Amino acid sequence: MARICEICGKGTVSGNKVSHAKNHTRRTWKPNLKTIKTEIDGSTFTLKICARCLKSDFITRKVKVPKSSS
Repeated sequence: MARICEICGKGTVSGNKVSHAKNHTRRTWKPNLKTIKTEIDGSTFTLKICARCLKSDFITRKVKVPKSSS
């Protein structure tokens, strides 16, 4: 799968690494993606979202609740 946030669409960007001697070399910056499980309309989904969307509470993480032994 592509390295793209499924909420905001943030993806890999490219540019130049510039050394102190001003040498230009191509490089890429990858988004900080997290794989989380979430519940949407009663269904559980696994999404790849960036840390910024997770921090902004666009999606709430599904929390595992341990079964009580009664």
